[in-house]
Amino acid sequence: MENIFDKILSVKMEDGDLIILDQTKLPEETTFITLEKVEDVWDAIFHLKVRGAPAIGIAAAYGLYIAVRNIDAPDFDAFWAELKKASDYLASSRPTAVNLFWALKRMERKALAAKDKNVAEIKDILKEEAQLIRDEDEAMCRAIGENALTLFRDGMTVLTHCNAGGLATAQYGTALSPLYLAKEKGWDIKVYADETRPLLQGARLTTWELQKGGVDVTLICDNMAAMVMSKGIIDAIIVGCDRVAANGDAANKIGTYGLAVLAKYHNIPFYVAGPTSTIDMDTKTGMDIPIEERKECEVSCGFGKRTAPEGVKVFNPAFDVTPNELITAIITEKGVLKQPYTESLAKLFE
Repeated sequence: MENIFDKILSVKMEDGDLIILDQTKLPEETTFITLEKVEDVWDAIFHLKVRGAPAIGIAAAYGLYIAVRNIDAPDFDAFWAELKKASDYLASSRPTAVNLFWALKRMERKALAAKDKNVAEIKDILKEEAQLIRDEDEAMCRAIGENALTLFRDGMTVLTHCNAGGLATAQYGTALSPLYLAKEKGWDIKVYADETRPLLQGARLTTWELQKGGVDVTLICDNMAAMVMSKGIIDAIIVGCDRVAANGDAANKIGTYGLAVLAKYHNIPFYVAGPTSTIDMDTKTGMDIPIEERKECEVSCGFGKRTAPEGVKVFNPAFDVTPNELITAIITEKGVLKQPYTESLAKLFE
């Protein structure tokens, strides 16, 4: 199978420029934009031009390098002050996806470790670190797919929600990675994709990239999932994640929690896939995960057409938290984790 992501990468550094695929334009337009300033990177993350927890982290790492590459600082202290200011600014773009903060902290630690070098050398080190974060994510995504395939079989039909594919990562994806690898193996795995209200990441992005990858995909509205499960069509559900707490509670795109409840009722395994960078051992439970709330217009006036009366109150959380007891397994690049998650997650970081 041709690897579509050899040609279409969501985030890349090319000839010194940070280039992203503007995901707000999909599926009608494949538009790449160049981000030249740290403000451009913040805007791209906040307005979902780049989205998906791993891709956000990669963009933030590149963005921090962009922020400091032209700084004319006389010494490390002056350089550090500017770097920390830019890092805090990028961290304010979105609150839920822990990869954003993980990547920025990693870049900060790299700079501090090199504080005895001259500023020009530190800038080069940061550029290399951002590229390493991107390359590591690609390797992790493939490993996640290989580990997930141990839970799948030829002929299965799986359901997924939102977009946890190559568009949301460096390549392959998390939840979608096993589907691409199954295609490579010649397996016939069919996919049902929730549209994922209110911004339709499943409809606009997941179906787009699965079609391009030659994967058999069927789109359904979010409120059709229970009916589809009741027909015995779905063999497994696999989703990505934006943050996993130390007890295994997992934050993902709004609507994921409802799928997990339905899966429990219908006795369908419910898998969460993500790299270890998405696991936040400092967050004890899902109750401690900050949930981003977005503008009312995404619900009441989505894609430029008003669908609700002017002035109606709107609640628009971008994520929900699935309790760990509803999760059959958490799939990482280091293996498949099972209950009790407080123990299996802790062992990853020993």
